[in-house]
Amino acid sequence: MAPGDIATTTVTVRNDSDIVEAYSLEIVGDCAAWTTVEPARVSLYPGTSETVTLRLEPPRSPEVRAGEVPLGVRVLPAEHPESVRVLETTVRIGAFHELHSELAPRRRRGWLRGRYRLAVRNQGNTPVRVGFTAGQAGEELAFAFTPERHPLEPGESAEIGLRVRTGKPVWFGAPVVWPFTVDAAEVSETGEQDAPRPEEPPVRAPLDAEFVQIPIFPKWLLALLAALLALLLAWFMLVRPAVRSAAQEAATEAVQPRPTPAGEQGADGQAPGTAPGTGTGPNAGTGTAPGAGSGGQGTGGPGGTGGTGTSARNGTGVGGGQISQTIDVKSNRGQTVPGTYPVPEDSVFEVTDIVIANFQGDEGLMTISFGDRKITTIALETFRNQDYHWVTPIKIPENDTVTVEVTCEKPGTPASGRQAQGCHEVVNVSGVLSRTAQ
Repeated sequence: MAPGDIATTTVTVRNDSDIVEAYSLEIVGDCAAWTTVEPARVSLYPGTSETVTLRLEPPRSPEVRAGEVPLGVRVLPAEHPESVRVLETTVRIGAFHELHSELAPRRRRGWLRGRYRLAVRNQGNTPVRVGFTAGQAGEELAFAFTPERHPLEPGESAEIGLRVRTGKPVWFGAPVVWPFTVDAAEVSETGEQDAPRPEEPPVRAPLDAEFVQIPIFPKWLLALLAALLALLLAWFMLVRPAVRSAAQEAATEAVQPRPTPAGEQGADGQAPGTAPGTGTGPNAGTGTAPGAGSGGQGTGGPGGTGGTGTSARNGTGVGGGQISQTIDVKSNRGQTVPGTYPVPEDSVFEVTDIVIANFQGDEGLMTISFGDRKITTIALETFRNQDYHWVTPIKIPENDTVTVEVTCEKPGTPASGRQAQGCHEVVNVSGVLSRTAQ
């Protein structure tokens, strides 16, 4: 009989005893779950019999295997239980085939390939070998199942891997959708799909799925590249020429001579930068200014020592010549130490250049003064070497001093790599030292 159908058979019970007997009938064996007896109890007089009906309803389920299944009916007398009898027969269960499959996910996105999972369950009552096929309207996709065939016992499930791959990438534009179908069917040992059986229900339609091929370069990237290209062109065509022109104008302006203000002329009416007593006419005299080759001594405050300056002058004229003085200032942490260079008597020092060296990288404050005039105040940690130049010299009269005052906050680390014990700064002052008129 076929699972899902109903079949009946009969059993005749006869009382061969000399008393009235009641008989109970019970199904035993593998068929007990889906077989009933009508009626399940009969009472018989001596020498009489009665026929009972057995109703068989095997479900359409993998639990009812195809083949021969034993059927037993136990007849138990109420008065003489020792006379129990078991009647045996065989029920032939027909085979049916049913596969249930699911594909996840139904939609996958990727550049060239996508992976899917195919779940298959044998809902029939006989072992089968399942094969898998995939179809597409065109030939753009390639399919690979892992494994390609799989044996399944009744009620058994399996998960199969499916890889979908395209032949060529999509570089730009919108995503491309590739629809395809996946089918699972029973195959023979050779791998050929079995022909459908007339007694089987209609075959389930193949599963529909999609592979969405996304472009390698998205639309927003193209827009970004176009914007960058436009900015690059704008730079080379508009901004760069304007910057180059402005730089050239600034360089031209820097090399042009600066006009001398009228208020900064010397006391004798000469233009700045011209030493007194120096002439170019036929009656101009020559001479050497007093004090040539002698340098002033620097003085240091408490906890530090002022630098010793040396000068060299090489010039002609009655009034004076070039001179260079070095002021060396050393100080300890937390101290303020001045270093000075006094201008000799009967002389005027016209300063044109200052070079400052903070070779240790100290931290603190430096103030430079010419007499009563404060020239600059700078933080030591902002420079290692600094220089100042004046087209119009700054005049320092006799007995005034060039003062360099250093406040040491933290000694730095020189090129030796070891932190210094104190701060150490060197200032070089250059200019023209000339004699005043007697």
